Amino acid sequence: MLSTYRTAVFITLLLLLNGCSMMRLGYDNGPHLAWWWIDSYLEFDKEQTPHAKQVIQDWFGWHRAYQLPEYATWLASVHHKLEGTLTSTQVCNESEQLKKILAPAFDHAVQLSAPIVLKLSDIQLQHLEQRYTKSNEELRSDFLQTDLSERKQASVKRTVKRIENMYGDLDKKQHQFIVASVENSPFKPEVWMTERVRQQQAVLQALRKFTTEPATTEQVISTLKTLIENIQRSENADYRAYQLELSAYTCDFIAKMHNITTGTQRQHVQKKFKTWETDIHTLMLKNHSKTALQ
Repeated sequence: MLSTYRTAVFITLLLLLNGCSMMRLGYDNGPHLAWWWIDSYLEFDKEQTPHAKQVIQDWFGWHRAYQLPEYATWLASVHHKLEGTLTSTQVCNESEQLKKILAPAFDHAVQLSAPIVLKLSDIQLQHLEQRYTKSNEELRSDFLQTDLSERKQASVKRTVKRIENMYGDLDKKQHQFIVASVENSPFKPEVWMTERVRQQQAVLQALRKFTTEPATTEQVISTLKTLIENIQRSENADYRAYQLELSAYTCDFIAKMHNITTGTQRQHVQKKFKTWETDIHTLMLKNHSKTALQ
């Protein structure tokens, strides 16, 4: 079930990273897309459906009013920094700032969704477990290829695609830098997948407890918040250390990658950030107009 909350929050970031000026259209369709995704994990019954849809609508309404202005401010700040060189410290600081901006979105999703969690059935949780399994199989196929050479090639391809989406076409030297960075990366897909499965089982265990033992809305909220905190900062000390190492490496990679880009490539990424910022301001004005008419 935790995936449903994470999806409701991250759907907005995915829309932000869609590129071009389609973000406004995507955001307006956000409630529908979030519903489709969440329902695929839980298969709400006829009685639950209206409430679940209303929760998603309410969350997006709150998000449009209270979170979009913070996104716009963050994007404007990063936009200006992209003109020059970056340090790994700057990249990590911006990442932490974005996490702080997102935190209330997780909290609000939990507050709104808690009553629904109390009504989940064992059959729905069985379906959730099946969806977890299916998702994990797909990720193993993408990240855990038996042939290590094939695994490396897939990782390089993913990274190049992400960087080119931001900066445009890369030259040979930049490709070589990405290949070397992938080879030296501390990312361990086996470790990541083991932790992912552990966290999923923790979610299922917590939710199944609610189907067998009486619980209050406040107890559900507390449990969900703890689960989210444990995903962001693992209970496993070894995995926490791994998270910190990977985070530091990623910040360093992003800074170094940016610093070897050309002026044209930096203009490309700046234009993207400026477009997203403009689109967010348009969405904010649209929200203001709706409020004024009510």
